Amino acid sequence: MKISGVDIRPGNIIEYEGGIWKVAKIQHTQPGKGGAYMQVEMKNLQDGRKTNVRFRSADTVEKVRLDTKEFQYLYEDGELLVFMDGDTYEQINLESDLLGDAKEFLQDGMQVTLELWEEKPISVALPDQIEAEIVEADAVVKGQTASSSYKPAVLDNGVRVMVPPHIEAGTRVIVDVYERTYVGKVS
Repeated sequence: MKISGVDIRPGNIIEYEGGIWKVAKIQHTQPGKGGAYMQVEMKNLQDGRKTNVRFRSADTVEKVRLDTKEFQYLYEDGELLVFMDGDTYEQINLESDLLGDAKEFLQDGMQVTLELWEEKPISVALPDQIEAEIVEADAVVKGQTASSSYKPAVLDNGVRVMVPPHIEAGTRVIVDVYERTYVGKVS
């Protein structure tokens, strides 16, 4: 399916210069002279290269349709991550860098979505939000207002996030995996 260069969004998989690319970031720019364009940062899903490309509204790119399949994360084996197909119980090994920074949020037994291109896994998507426990939280600084102040905290997976002042160590919270931000308290 062809889409206009200004309709590209983060997470889209596009075909560009003979490769399959995943869009990481976009920035719409409208200079004083000339037409508007979309500055797109993307990563090649076959060899890991990154690039920045400008697309104008007249440019079109092919949006790639990927097959998606649910898998369960089992364990880490060195640099490889082992996943199991819930339907066939077939196990596959994938390189851990396929997940990028989201790898830190991977939990035993977690259901993930693998994106397949021509039967080959090229991307792993974790749930957008996960539950985690706060293991360390700084003390509240007196004089800060509760509405605008956040304090650093460490999750049980070692990731640092900013949380509201009332969150203490031992509290279970919901965290956005890709933004690495506090969403709410588990009720």
